[in-house]
Amino acid sequence: MPQRQWVAAAIQKIEADFNRSADTHLIPLALPAYPGIEVYFKDESSHPTGSLKHRLARSLFLYALTNGWLHEQSTVIEASSGSTAVSEAYFARLLGLPFVAVMPASTSPDKIAAIEFYGGRCHLVDDPGAINAESARLASETGGHFMDQFTYAERATDWRANNNIAESIFKQMADEPHPIPSWVVCGPGTGGTSATLGRYVRYRRHPTRILCADPEVSVFFDYYRSALAGKPDTSLVLPCGSGIEGIGRPRVEASFIPTCVDAMLKVPDALSLAAMRYVSTQLGRRVGGSTGTNFVGVLQAAHKMHAAGQTGSIVTILCDSGERYAHSYYRPDWYTERGIDTVQADAALARALAGEALPGLPMCEA
Repeated sequence: MPQRQWVAAAIQKIEADFNRSADTHLIPLALPAYPGIEVYFKDESSHPTGSLKHRLARSLFLYALTNGWLHEQSTVIEASSGSTAVSEAYFARLLGLPFVAVMPASTSPDKIAAIEFYGGRCHLVDDPGAINAESARLASETGGHFMDQFTYAERATDWRANNNIAESIFKQMADEPHPIPSWVVCGPGTGGTSATLGRYVRYRRHPTRILCADPEVSVFFDYYRSALAGKPDTSLVLPCGSGIEGIGRPRVEASFIPTCVDAMLKVPDALSLAAMRYVSTQLGRRVGGSTGTNFVGVLQAAHKMHAAGQTGSIVTILCDSGERYAHSYYRPDWYTERGIDTVQADAALARALAGEALPGLPMCEA
């Protein structure tokens, strides 16, 4: 019974924290070249830990608690060098539990500082491909729990209710000119968000389609294409991670459910970052690279709708603030160091904003 009492108190703390937090905003953005098509950003940067991953971390903690995987002496461990680790450190501190983020040694000092701000400890490994195995080893060694976001993201979220992101979007759209979105655009990171969105629209019997915009260095697009062909290839592996932080993976993750997705788009990093810079100028504040990837998906969906003579709405996700990338994406010499042609990417984006099709972007539809 003492363990059950601790779990009940821990869940109450998380629920109280949720009740103290307002819902995230839905921000419109005009696309003059696409009359009759309304675009909205679901601003997840306004969560207490500043990103979409705040929802995931809350769900993962509730899932682990109700499964009996966490107890009063647990060390919480996650394989993450980014926003998930920041958000999990926040919830671990809320419950008085130690938190360890297992991450590549190349992780930026800014991210390490953000995790440590919430009381987390960063465990650095030389081989980025070994972070899952090292997380499992640490969990076994400490008697702790490896949260394993890439396995549990899709099943930890209650996609029917519990104020998930899909339910929140549709409630906020209720009084808009086109309350049922034609498309919802997201990026695949764990796969949890695309699964939640896809399941919700089917459960509520909405005609909304889910478009996943995959970054340049990621296996999800190719995996999706193989799944559409009836031969899902779970063995796909890349030697390095995505250049767009927070989305894309070098291997197929268990939480990515291809049948929850209606279409996928492969987006070059240079175009993602051009879109990121454009959205930042339109909103008057910096956004992250994954928001740029999503916006390229929005333009693709808008062009398809306009070409078909359709009107309607498109909702996408503003995943996190660009302030986290002040020393990378928002530094001009960062692009020079990597040989990224910003002039060509900006020109391609400008043509798309003027109503032209984005050339040469691979897209698959179910």
